[in-house]
Amino acid sequence: MIFWRIKPLDQILATAEKKALKRQLGPIQLTLLGIGAVIGTGIFVLTAEAAQKAGPAMMLAFVIAAIVCGLAALAYAELAAMVPVSGSAYTYSYGVFGELIAWIVGWALVLEYAIGATAVCVGWSGYMNGLLMHSDMFGLVKPGAIALPEYLRTGMYSGGGFNLLAFLIGIAVTWLLVIGTSKSARVNAVLVAIKIIALTVFVLIAVPAAKSGNLEPFLPGGWGNPLGGGVGVLGAAASIFFAYVGFDAVSTAAEETRNPNRNIPIGLIASLGICTIFYLLVGYGAAGSIGAQPMLGANGLPLDPGTPEMTAACASHAQALVCSNEPLAHVMRVLGFAEIGNWIGIAAIVALPSVILMMMFGQTRIFFTMSRDGLLPDALSAVHPRFYTPHVITYLTGAVVSICAALFPVGKLADTSNAGTLLAFAMVAIGVLVLRKRQPDRARPFRTPLAWIVCPLAVAGCALLFWNLSNVAKIVFLVWAAIGLVIYRAYGYRRSQLANGGGA
Repeated sequence: MIFWRIKPLDQILATAEKKALKRQLGPIQLTLLGIGAVIGTGIFVLTAEAAQKAGPAMMLAFVIAAIVCGLAALAYAELAAMVPVSGSAYTYSYGVFGELIAWIVGWALVLEYAIGATAVCVGWSGYMNGLLMHSDMFGLVKPGAIALPEYLRTGMYSGGGFNLLAFLIGIAVTWLLVIGTSKSARVNAVLVAIKIIALTVFVLIAVPAAKSGNLEPFLPGGWGNPLGGGVGVLGAAASIFFAYVGFDAVSTAAEETRNPNRNIPIGLIASLGICTIFYLLVGYGAAGSIGAQPMLGANGLPLDPGTPEMTAACASHAQALVCSNEPLAHVMRVLGFAEIGNWIGIAAIVALPSVILMMMFGQTRIFFTMSRDGLLPDALSAVHPRFYTPHVITYLTGAVVSICAALFPVGKLADTSNAGTLLAFAMVAIGVLVLRKRQPDRARPFRTPLAWIVCPLAVAGCALLFWNLSNVAKIVFLVWAAIGLVIYRAYGYRRSQLANGGGA
């Protein structure tokens, strides 16, 4: 039996009830919060990845991913409103399914946050390397004079050797997290504005330059392989799902929202809707202006991004969108707007580190919570005597993020991150239905509308996208899950707080 050692919701809520948060957020604030959390690495970096898998039909992939996210978000909002405490899906699972499932979900969240942060590091380095290669630094040097050697621009699995800048940004963010630096609401608002302005400028230039001929053939990779494997529109949707991660920031604000039953769905749907429109315009502008046809293999299907075969194909097609590590800046340069391309690159360089910081922050706090529950060694929840941050787990996370960023391609990392996210979201949707049956009278500040339709559809959508992830991502996920089960059986099973009569 897997549903055992369930941590009662009342026990989980005990700490949260000591401090009540003021309900002050309305639908506009929630919408802006969601837009700020969603727009980031996915659209700046993974546009080329989606184009390689689906060609111009990547626009359909954006819509499919948004629908799955919207369904999952409505389910997520109910549990977030009922259990407004730290720990995300791990905490919810502990209170609904019990310790084993909570462990599996918490272990999967490592892929969402840590590997997600790694993907952002690689995406950031792509824009930084592009700027060093194409910018004259305001006339101070010749373009390319300060570019890094090719060996240090990408990882060993992307045709290079060691992605130096991705490694360094990971180290820098780790240091910031240890000393306790966090972005204020004002800084966050500025970064959101930078991202919105950059995308708006791109759309205003690229969309008018679009030509219908560049969109043909529209479905070069088809809808996808029934056996999975990460190709076609569904494969692109599975990858581009990464572009929407962060929408749960809206649902986690339920405790601070006025009239959450009304405003939470407005914030979720509005933020996802606005981001989807932006993404569709960017995808149309990129594909229509310079083309988005994938590199095809001998079998006539798109090559798998981030492989030696893809690197070899791009060697003779450097101007292709699908071959760029900085797709939006690349489009601007191809269209003859080199300076604007450089400024879009600068916008990504300035804004993306905050995404790395928040993802690594989330990862360290998940492990911190699991350590306090006794499922991981106490040393991981050690707090720095000066900075009052969980420095041990932060150092460990930072080392893994930085090394992986230096070696692996962004697409494979994003897919692997999505594997953990999709599992967590599916378990949250199932959890809503379980609690509806088990505790129907418990107060629900927000109720998922048509839950018995929405939640099963959310689970089905997550399963569909998981199946269409790359085979590498699925294998990594299964190996990671197996390692987690071994650790749980060897350590957490005997030492958890609930096993020893604690857990308060």
